[in-house]
Amino acid sequence: MTVDHAVGHNTLRGIALKIVSVAVFVSMQTSIKAAGDVPAGQIVFFRSFFAIFPIIAFLAFKGQLGTAFTTKRPFNHIARGVVGVGAMGLGFFALTRLPLPEAITLNYAQPLLVVVFSSVFLGETIRVYRWSAVAVGLVGVLIISWPELTLLNSDEALDDQEVLGVMAALIAAAISAVAMLLVRNLVQTEKTATIVLWFSSTASVLALFTLPFGWQALTPMQAALLVIGGFCGGLGQILMTAAYRHAEASVVAPFEYTSMILGVVVGYFVFGDVTSFNTLVGGVIVVAAGIFIIWRERQLGLERTRTRRATPPQG
Repeated sequence: MTVDHAVGHNTLRGIALKIVSVAVFVSMQTSIKAAGDVPAGQIVFFRSFFAIFPIIAFLAFKGQLGTAFTTKRPFNHIARGVVGVGAMGLGFFALTRLPLPEAITLNYAQPLLVVVFSSVFLGETIRVYRWSAVAVGLVGVLIISWPELTLLNSDEALDDQEVLGVMAALIAAAISAVAMLLVRNLVQTEKTATIVLWFSSTASVLALFTLPFGWQALTPMQAALLVIGGFCGGLGQILMTAAYRHAEASVVAPFEYTSMILGVVVGYFVFGDVTSFNTLVGGVIVVAAGIFIIWRERQLGLERTRTRRATPPQG
């Protein structure tokens, strides 16, 4: 097997794993939505606690379980956990109140906000191309949200759960973008398994603090759906990590957007959700902006590599 053939084979494997991971995450969202109106804190507990089992099984299989929890940065992990739980709770709240395609598509605001926050909080230089893509992407988010947000002008606004769902989804995307910056900091010194296990454990404990705020008795079907959601969350994490190990992030990341297609199909056949014209148009705009940002990152990475190779070593 030639080197080029091996690289191509690995890239295809990475893309395939990414698509499967997206399908598993959509299954997680479907299970949680199908469980009905369950308190967000209770959903976070099931999603986090039962995600630990497939992750531990995978690490035991790889012989890496002994060192998986080892870290010198516990407070960084806990901070990432607190922020992540906030994003997860609001995301699940939105999921239980919005059609599935809309809930999935609004989450695409997150990578756009990562660009904005990277500039504001980390001082990264963002050039006009990426700022333009962010602006276009956020217009797409506004198009998706507009039918719900215009209800704010009507008398029924306060009763409308979808308005709350849209607002929760957008706040979740913003908080999730902050969580991504914390993860970017952690990956410099920590293994992926360590980050995932610390997050799932921290989230499980933090979710228990919401117990006094009205957890409810679950039917056997609701409990089963939430357990399946948790397992899918853990399995999706493993598959996604493997995808990025087999191929470059800039190649694999655009396939995240296959979740929009799956969301439309599953939403229609499982929940009878007919995707609105606004969601489709806005979704296409947001996806295009996201893919442009990924492509731009790849171009800048290639430029930096060429510059390094062209610069003679000093000394």
